[in-house]
Amino acid sequence: MENIVRIDLLWRRWIDILAGLVVALLETWRAKRTLIVTAGKDGFAVCHGGATERGDVATLAKGARAPDDLIRDARRRFITLELPAEEVAVARISVPARAAEFLAGIVGNQIERLSPWQGDEVAYGFSAGLNDKDSATLDVRVLMASRTVVDTARDDLAAAGLAADRIVARAQGADAGVAVPVWSRREAAADGGRDRIRRTLTVAFIVALLVTVGVATWAQISAAAIHSDSEEVAARSAVLQRELQAGRGGSLSALRDPAERAWAAKESLPFAVMVLEALSQTLPDDAYVTELSLQAATVRVVGLTIDAPALIAPLEKSGQFADVHFFAPTTRSPDGAAFLFHIEGRATLRPVVAEK
Repeated sequence: MENIVRIDLLWRRWIDILAGLVVALLETWRAKRTLIVTAGKDGFAVCHGGATERGDVATLAKGARAPDDLIRDARRRFITLELPAEEVAVARISVPARAAEFLAGIVGNQIERLSPWQGDEVAYGFSAGLNDKDSATLDVRVLMASRTVVDTARDDLAAAGLAADRIVARAQGADAGVAVPVWSRREAAADGGRDRIRRTLTVAFIVALLVTVGVATWAQISAAAIHSDSEEVAARSAVLQRELQAGRGGSLSALRDPAERAWAAKESLPFAVMVLEALSQTLPDDAYVTELSLQAATVRVVGLTIDAPALIAPLEKSGQFADVHFFAPTTRSPDGAAFLFHIEGRATLRPVVAEK
């Protein structure tokens, strides 16, 4: 059960990472074309953020809906909403420069003390730079706004037909400086979109897994069918060989006199010792015969060798055997040093029988 839980957590973590990457890529693509919306008392001023694009686009009165062409264009852009400067509070703190990587946690721990609002009622961001007089110190500027102001500005912009991707704050007057993000769709309101991406990725992975399993199953079924057909062909071939051999031996069974059949067998069939002698002269030195079967003219040899396929040609070229073939699969011996072969053929040598 513990292993199942761990796998489930790993799966969720992996999907979350993929979903985050997809969201980040989408935002990066849209961020190449920006739209900056400045909130005011009476409405919004809209302008392009790109250096090569024209500046002002439109001015929207509070409660009015943006033109349709602007709404369509905004869907392909990254929208930054800037809060009114009078709604922004500023605080400054100093921290050691070596604590730069922990800056987010430091500001978060002190936000209750720095903010005029309660900790859960404030949206904030910060920027930091080295102190002009002490390079070992960071001057941190924290910009804060009420969450009510942030939510109201976002809702008013949504009512106009535009959805903010990021909300920034800028201080008043000479302390304005650069705008600092205090809210981001990716970190807050993007959970719903990320959930949709998670579901899409999960479905895509399951479909790919099912297709993979289906292809593997089809391959196994096809391989089994091919193997079955091969065995059937081999069985039919063995039956035909036995029928041919029985046909060649029919002339012996036609003789009724036992003595005549015996002399006919002696004259037509090879002696086992002759077959063994022929095999010893034909097989290479690294081949060892462990079993020898002689039925009529059919010779079956079982043994061990290093190179089983190389045994067929010498036996056929010797002129003493014909129709030489493997009648069973060649397998590796238990010690792995040699191969166990099963060879069958028809002996063509004939004994020399003295006249009666």
